[in-house]
Amino acid sequence: MLDLEVTPERSLGSTTENWEFVLGMHFSQAVAIIQSQVGIIKGVQVLYSDTNPLNVDIVINMPQDGIRLIFDPVQQRLKTIEVFNMQLVKLKYCSMPFNSPEVVPSIEEIEHSFGATHPGVYDAAKQLFALHFRGLSFYFPVDSKLQPGYAHGLGSLHFPSGASPVVSKMAIYSGVNVIDSRPPPLPLSCYHQQLYLEAATVLRSSAHGTRGLRLQLYTEGSIRTLEPRKQCLTREILFGDSCQDVASNLGAPSRVFFKSEDKMKIHSPSAHRRVQSKRSDFFFNYFTLGIDVLFDARTHKTKKIIMHTNYPGHYNFNMYHRCEFQLELAADKVTEDAPLDAPVTITAYSKWDTIASRLAPAERPVVLHRVGSTNTANVFGSTFSYGYQDIIFEVMPNNYIASVTLYQPANPYHVADWSTSTAVTITTGHSSSVGSSSITAAASSSSTGRNVLLQDAKPNQANIRITA
Repeated sequence: MLDLEVTPERSLGSTTENWEFVLGMHFSQAVAIIQSQVGIIKGVQVLYSDTNPLNVDIVINMPQDGIRLIFDPVQQRLKTIEVFNMQLVKLKYCSMPFNSPEVVPSIEEIEHSFGATHPGVYDAAKQLFALHFRGLSFYFPVDSKLQPGYAHGLGSLHFPSGASPVVSKMAIYSGVNVIDSRPPPLPLSCYHQQLYLEAATVLRSSAHGTRGLRLQLYTEGSIRTLEPRKQCLTREILFGDSCQDVASNLGAPSRVFFKSEDKMKIHSPSAHRRVQSKRSDFFFNYFTLGIDVLFDARTHKTKKIIMHTNYPGHYNFNMYHRCEFQLELAADKVTEDAPLDAPVTITAYSKWDTIASRLAPAERPVVLHRVGSTNTANVFGSTFSYGYQDIIFEVMPNNYIASVTLYQPANPYHVADWSTSTAVTITTGHSSSVGSSSITAAASSSSTGRNVLLQDAKPNQANIRITA
């Protein structure tokens, strides 16, 4: 049984194991904590909407421990921590237990541990009595025969002797209302000396195509003070930059991956010229920025940049933080909503049908099907790659963009003529950017020796179970 410390409006964590779920932390950081406790935390499920990923919360459910972590679907950061089964966990506040097999979490015990607060709120429809503190709420099941002390269903309830209810659920959140709670900014305690992305702007002109990216970054300040501070930076990554230039601007990558094979080369005009080379193009993977940078094997210059959107339901989900990019293109078509001179603004939240209605991309996509390094099945299904000028859009079956690849062709806007070719299915044993050791679904790296089992949970949701 987990023995956890409650910090209102902040966290739930283990003081003995030195870990905590902190409000505002990224989804991948919570998964990393769970993976570090494999064998202790078991039967973990990840729930999300496959068809409506931006409006339905992402949930990490731990039914064997009675804990539920709720993440904002857009920011993908923790907004609510719920303990929905008090009998499966020990809880304490300021090192004083208020819920355990020996301590029953009654109203009197909660008031003794946390002090006085506003009168409770009675929900007649749910037959729940809620006691609210700032950033913390307790819910008690109440018999329907009991009535509020005064009208409108609000106020303290008067319980007969010995009938005081026991807490059935607890919620930790930021602010004064759990319903309207939003995730706070990424806490400084979660920075871990990494760079994080605020926004990315694609540098591009109609005459010369894409030049690169301008990145708005933030990290923990290097100035030594009593309290750590957030430091903001602006950096540019341009085509032709050397790997030293990129490392100087962004720091050491999270991982370096050397390409052994280019699965997309078949679509280039010179695909039949198979020249064996001892050199290999290589990627710098920046997981917390949501980007990959590809360098040429011969020149070591930047030749391709990939921006990831990290939608649940994609093969690489949870490997990257979402890249908050903005890309503007000149429209090819006129629609009722926008004139021809209005630019097409594309972000990580754009849907492909909206983009395609104003552009003229390749009509027939390349179908990309990823499988694991051990030839395991890809339960997420295929994605579709559309070429447009010097850009490749990878689109998921739900019409959202999985990734955007920017590259610098040998000749401006010289792209393989996909529109005249038949649809092609490419099955690759690895991610185009990270290789066979990629983290699948719940970020289980092959180097950890942990397995990730995926099952169907319910319509439009997936259930990811992490086991030892």
